[in-house]
Formats: sequence, C-alpha cells, structure tokens
Amino acid sequence: MALSHAILAALIECPCSGYDLAKRFDGSVGFFWNASHQQIYRELSRLEAEGQITAEKIEQDGRPNKKLYSITATGKALLQEWIAQPAEVSPVKDDLLVKLFSGHIAPRETILQKLKEHYQQHRAKLEGYQAIAQQHFSDPAQLSEARRFQFLTLRAGIRHEMAWMTWCGEAMSFLTEPAETENTYQSSLYVRDDLAE
Repeated sequence: MALSHAILAALIECPCSGYDLAKRFDGSVGFFWNASHQQIYRELSRLEAEGQITAEKIEQDGRPNKKLYSITATGKALLQEWIAQPAEVSPVKDDLLVKLFSGHIAPRETILQKLKEHYQQHRAKLEGYQAIAQQHFSDPAQLSEARRFQFLTLRAGIRHEMAWMTWCGEAMSFLTEPAETENTYQSSLYVRDDLAE
C-alpha cells in the first residue's frame, strides 16, 4: 500500500484540512500505516496536482488560512481499483525478533526483560484499541455499512495485539521453564496477566 491510498481512505469519511487529516490519520488509518505529518502534507500536494483530491481555501479570522481537502471522483475510482488488487502479506520487521534470533549471546535476563517490555507495549496498545471499541463500536449490530468495515480493521488490531501478548508470554515461559512448556507450546493460548506491572 502506498501512502496515497491511506490518505484517500482517510478522506472518504469527510473533507478535512491537512492538519485535521494528520490528526485523524494518527487515530485511524495510522494504526496500520505510519507516516509523518511532513510526508502526509507532501503527499496531499501530489494528490491535488494529479486531480485525486481538491482543496478549498478557507479564510480564517486571526489565524492563517487553511485548505479543506476532498476526494474527487477520480480519487475514489483510484481507491476502488486499488481495493480490487491482490493484497500481499506485509513482511514482519521487528527489532525484538532480530534481538531474539541472536539472543543466545546476551544474558538471559536481558532477553527476558526485552520480552516483558514488548508484552507491556502490546498490552497498552490493546487497551487503547479496546477503549476505542467501547467508545465507538459498542453495538456492532447497529453500525452503518461504512462503520462495519472500520470495525473489522479495529478487530484485526485487537487480535494482533492479543497474539503478540500470547507469544511474549509463551517465549518467556519457554526461556525460563523449557521442560514444562515444550509439550504444551503448540496448543497453549494464554495471556500472562502477571506481566502487566
């Protein structure tokens, strides 16, 4: 996926300024596609030049004027065409996995600490996603068509964080109690609540 597709997807909901788009991007599409505000503004200029979006100049009293961006029919068609294309599974790029791959050269406690930190980070993200679900998607049966699809992306995020937490718990148990975990490693699915502190 290119940044342009993520921006067009974010603009589908409603027109917004570059600043508001960057903020919304942080809280929606940004959960699964990272980009700096500078990258977003640069891409907005390119999309406008290509006719994928339009910008309406809004004059403001006592503040600099701003542009209100909207997706065009051409931009929507481009997004629809992109949606129909095959979606490749993204390769995993994670510092922790590289550290773990060569973890035998470090003290065991160092690796266990890294796993615990990773667990806590994923737990924090999971709690954030769960708060969004409670606030905006508390009754999935009553969601609009557009919101149903947004809810599915949130559920993917929730499942992703839960899977990482489960794996971190398994990895720590395996490194501390390998004899006890080797027989249950394949079938056990659990989240270690004792690592929340």
